[in-house]
Amino acid sequence: MNGPLSGLKVIEMPAIGPVPFCGMLLADLGADVLRLDRTEDSGLGLPIETRYDLLGRGKRSLALDLKAPASRDLLFQLAGKADVLIEGFRPGTMERLGLGPEPMLQHNPALVYGRMTGWGQDGPMALAAGHDVNYIALSGALHACGNQGGKPVPPVNLLGDFGGGTLYLMMGLLSALYERQRSGMGQVVDSAMVDGSASLMTLFHGMLAQGVWRDARGENEIDSGAPWYDTYECADGRFVAIGALENKFFAVLVERLGLDRSLVERQSDRAAWPAMRKLLADTFRGKTRDEWCRILEGTDACFAPVLSMREAPEHPHLRARRTFEDHDGVLQPAAAPRLSRTPGRVHGAAPARGEGGREALREWGVAWADPA
Repeated sequence: MNGPLSGLKVIEMPAIGPVPFCGMLLADLGADVLRLDRTEDSGLGLPIETRYDLLGRGKRSLALDLKAPASRDLLFQLAGKADVLIEGFRPGTMERLGLGPEPMLQHNPALVYGRMTGWGQDGPMALAAGHDVNYIALSGALHACGNQGGKPVPPVNLLGDFGGGTLYLMMGLLSALYERQRSGMGQVVDSAMVDGSASLMTLFHGMLAQGVWRDARGENEIDSGAPWYDTYECADGRFVAIGALENKFFAVLVERLGLDRSLVERQSDRAAWPAMRKLLADTFRGKTRDEWCRILEGTDACFAPVLSMREAPEHPHLRARRTFEDHDGVLQPAAAPRLSRTPGRVHGAAPARGEGGREALREWGVAWADPA
């Protein structure tokens, strides 16, 4: 393994969604991630074949029955060697298994214990079931997603699971590891999707308090309320995205579209927005998406085609940057972000259940007689 986190030992408890994604990011950056799998399928999450389990890439697996005393003893041994443990169970689950933060940190005071939940470790809803859409609904983030007059539209599970969840957990882990260099002590990181998705809305809370943001969908400059910050259908049924927020960029858009220059002076006139939106919609419907790409792409009109998941890897810009890579015949996003001296990379496909676990135990210096 190479990368900036080379040498970091991570235990990933069985989980779905944001915890495996966090483990993947750590592995991409060089960490040695040992995933503890259940001995049999839990029935949770989406059924994904090992080859296509991209969130499992770069890890090793050890299959354990966590309710068995021998497995718990092994986990304490692993925790004594590890730098980080990440788990995504409901609050209280790890405690009932005897594997909560208190005994783990007593066993290894330098351990960073990362906890990922939807509602958080405490509060009146802490024990309730939920998914991404529920957490971002409560935080106020979902209310802002959608068009004027329409219902809230979930942005798949990017905003709660992966944005407000994984990335905040990752930030918490790295912050705790940085602090550990001074104190020598680990700590608990409580990452909740409801907290993280609320935090992502910080800018808009400031604008709301100032009175320059409307607390309604599709009525603001950057939520599809403005005609020059939206998507438009083209003659071939495909879409383009326009983000000409600044007046100088809107001027470029108007010029490239061949529209009347007077629109530039009226950009911020809300009374003019309905007619302006219709004009832009009619204009974009006059050509195909590829034709608009030839006219607008690469200019300061703040333009991009709306590409599908299959189309995106073929775009010349993403091909030039190698944003996507083929590994074992599976096209997937490359490691991100990019570091100049110690770059991360995809370190291999996901392991099958139990694959590589015994090797990891030997390398970590943990002895275990498998009771099976």
